[in-house]
Amino acid sequence: MESHLSIIAYSSIIILAMFGAPIFAVMSALAMVAFYFSGIELSAVAVEIYRLAGSPTIVTIPLFTFAGYVLAESKAPVRLLRLSNALLGWLPGGVAIVCLFICAFFTAFTGASGVTIIALGGLLYPILIKEGYSERFALGLITTCGSLGLLFPPSLPIILYGIIAKVDIDQLFMAGLIPGIVLMVVLGAYSVYQARGIQKVKRHFSWKELQGAMWEGRYELPIPVFVLGGIYGGIVTATEASALSAFYVIVVNCFFTKDLSVTRDIPKIITESLTLVGAILLILCCALGLTNYLVDEEIPMKILVSMQTFITNKYLFLFVLNIFLLIVGCLMDIFSAIIVVVPLIIPIAEQFGMNPLHLAIIFLTNLEIGYITPPVGINLFISSFRFNRPVLELYRVSVPFLFLMIFALIIITYIPWLTLFWFS
Repeated sequence: MESHLSIIAYSSIIILAMFGAPIFAVMSALAMVAFYFSGIELSAVAVEIYRLAGSPTIVTIPLFTFAGYVLAESKAPVRLLRLSNALLGWLPGGVAIVCLFICAFFTAFTGASGVTIIALGGLLYPILIKEGYSERFALGLITTCGSLGLLFPPSLPIILYGIIAKVDIDQLFMAGLIPGIVLMVVLGAYSVYQARGIQKVKRHFSWKELQGAMWEGRYELPIPVFVLGGIYGGIVTATEASALSAFYVIVVNCFFTKDLSVTRDIPKIITESLTLVGAILLILCCALGLTNYLVDEEIPMKILVSMQTFITNKYLFLFVLNIFLLIVGCLMDIFSAIIVVVPLIIPIAEQFGMNPLHLAIIFLTNLEIGYITPPVGINLFISSFRFNRPVLELYRVSVPFLFLMIFALIIITYIPWLTLFWFS
């Protein structure tokens, strides 16, 4: 009788999920049903939520996200675009490379590629077209760049991964630097290739323009120093750096540049940024019970036993892992994937001798690529909405960038030194 009830319960949840039930509701329902039929008190779910609330690093998520949203809503994108153009615009393909840098900066802070595409797409797209790039290339570049900064501090997915996997977040920030640069170099090289013969006017480097751009962007330039220099110099923790960044961007944009109003703009930005954070934390709380149930039932070890029949070495495991994560990345949002999948793959990866930092960067790179992977990569739909283009067109223009990022993923996967350089 009980087995029939469990089948009915699980089937009902699956049907509700297929009809669009919120993911947090599906996960919490699965967790409660699983614990109930296992004879475990449902309070086990609440215990995990309480443990999460007590995590000292959880506060970094809303603070860094808020700082990124403030920057995106201010005129900082325009100032940083001028600065990046002064530094790199004279290079062949320099305007496209500028797009890579400025999008990576904003995605690293907001943790949400949708914000980058919506906030910067209208600014960057006409510049690329004016420079002579094709519409196909411009659309593909902006769509891809929306998730490019997820390996750079203070990336929200990195922080969330560290909390879930119990890996030091400061070390994760360092581990992602070189792999993130590898992705940018690969895309930058393609941008230079695409720029052959299209630049109408030869640009020259100008110290005067650079000085003017640096003066205009003088308030944004210290931000990476707060985050990177403070954390890596041992001056502040990631939590303290997030609080400092949030305070700094409010003061600068409300009282110095006066791009924003404390009474009119800041409440709206708080609402928008915390809506994203609230959704992430709600999914996180509801998923913790489910993932812990799977771990308690030794599901990862059962998967490992079945895998060992055809996966005999670490390199084959990495190949299968990448395929699996690319599929996960295009079907689930990055935050849900981290919460649900990470606890399952960590025990398996440990059996194959994977370094936890290397595993983290492989995981995050795959999910970064998932943003532009058809059929449901979220960047494809956001760009479709932002530029009023059919989503099938976005599929086509993103394919070259998808293959380039997979090429970079292979390099990152099979050359662990790139991730572990700082710790060797």
